[in-house]
Amino acid sequence: MAEITRYKTKPLQCWKKAKELRIQHYKDVWEAKEKGKVLLTGGEYSFLPLPAGLGEFEYLGGEPYGATVGTDPILSVECAEATESKNFARDMCSYMRLYWGSMFLDKSPWGKFIRPDLALTWHLCESHAKWYQRVAEHFGIPTFAVEIPLRPDEGRKESHLKYLVAQLEEAIEWMQKKTGRGYDDEKLIEAVSNEVESTATWAKVCELNKHVPAPLDLKSMFSLYIVSSLLRYRKESVDFYHELYAEVQDRVQNNIAALATERCRLYHDAEPIWHFLQLFRYAEKYGAVAVASFYVFIVGTAFEADETGSWVPARTLKERGLTLRTRQDALRVLAESYIDRPGLQGWQVQQKVADSIRIAKEWRCDGALLHFNRGCEGLSAGLSEVGLALKKAGIPTMSYESNMVDPREFSSTQIIDSLESFLESMNLKKLEE
Repeated sequence: MAEITRYKTKPLQCWKKAKELRIQHYKDVWEAKEKGKVLLTGGEYSFLPLPAGLGEFEYLGGEPYGATVGTDPILSVECAEATESKNFARDMCSYMRLYWGSMFLDKSPWGKFIRPDLALTWHLCESHAKWYQRVAEHFGIPTFAVEIPLRPDEGRKESHLKYLVAQLEEAIEWMQKKTGRGYDDEKLIEAVSNEVESTATWAKVCELNKHVPAPLDLKSMFSLYIVSSLLRYRKESVDFYHELYAEVQDRVQNNIAALATERCRLYHDAEPIWHFLQLFRYAEKYGAVAVASFYVFIVGTAFEADETGSWVPARTLKERGLTLRTRQDALRVLAESYIDRPGLQGWQVQQKVADSIRIAKEWRCDGALLHFNRGCEGLSAGLSEVGLALKKAGIPTMSYESNMVDPREFSSTQIIDSLESFLESMNLKKLEE
């Protein structure tokens, strides 16, 4: 066997801090009511800075919570079956089904489920608003959904921005009315500034993974993005991503690899199987490391498209020379960050195909893994077209079928066999242990 290049590698120092922030977040959420905080729930990428003006609050994001439940195969089946017992279809969003099941059973990974005060969510895929309508009915609480407009062309951007900002203003008035609290615009401005900084810095970290060897592997990135998903509006999130960015820059400058034996780079599309992230470790036995993900790059990050269509990290407020002074300033910047973000319009198949090819090429991927995820019809839509386009572009693909959080639709043997056959078809052999 030819000698395999071995890069320097070492553990990520920020890993422990990311884990601590995640654990502390859920502790804070579960203790929010007894500490007099407002407790909200909704989609993970809802407009989290908005409640900041009310004072102290915590927010339970539905998708990360569903993924957390999904890491426990026993609890996840219990929750899924509890939802199905109420005549909800099995092909609905799996995050939603596990969240609902946990709510119906009054059972969570940390004891009883919690009762939120409000449900404030965004509405991008077809399940978002209906998800929290059912939560509101169960607990007897108010709910509000902000619709994200799909932007078909640049010429309609301004009208869509005005529409989105108007909804955000209405949401603030609604929260004040439902909680009886005043509203502090300075806290909103601070939260928006933190979100812009967090998401842009995390995008810069993702961009560094274009380097060969990759400083981060995708399995780790699935854990690192969660800080942004949960806490992006807070100063501790900004501090974490600044620290992470500095560490990953150092890894790039010193050729410190996530995988010492990197010799093949993989692109992954759609959510992973949360209870089977070791899929990526099996690939590493062949010297193949997953380095880029459409899902990771749209959740918790802020990319923007440059004049060529390439995804580049969004500019921070400082880089744009912007200072937020009023509520209107903050809401417009927040709305614009959603309108301008590539990938969030992923339901548009041709755009997703173009973006997937661009990411795979710019992150120097040699192959692609496509998860036809029965738990998310939205992000699985168009994957067949993505696969055909990648092959046409000279990037071989492997598809596998499963469910991100429902182990009843999962076969480790089938997936591992497919992965090994795919890697061997790329002339890769398993390396010596």
